[in-house]
Amino acid sequence: MAALSQPVRLEQDRLYLSLYLQPKASRDQFLGRHGDELKLAITAPPVDGQANAHLLKWLAKRCRVARSQVSLQSGAGSRHKQVMIIQPREIPPELAELLGNNA
Repeated sequence: MAALSQPVRLEQDRLYLSLYLQPKASRDQFLGRHGDELKLAITAPPVDGQANAHLLKWLAKRCRVARSQVSLQSGAGSRHKQVMIIQPREIPPELAELLGNNA
């Protein structure tokens, strides 16, 4: 039986996110599922890596980890991004809900 791709996965001490980014939004927020990804609005524009830097910093703050524990695995020049967070101290409710649905 083929498993559906999940936008949020927790494996050992690593949180993996498949994101679809909406830059230049009015505020930073999770918007829910977007196909096999989690749609995320951020305020930064997609110029000179500003959106990527803002995204990683915001995710670090939400998961209460150092910025160095959040890395962009793929999608630097795309709206479709893969992010890994090492040892998240907190999982935001929007992500925890999706993790709960994975079971």
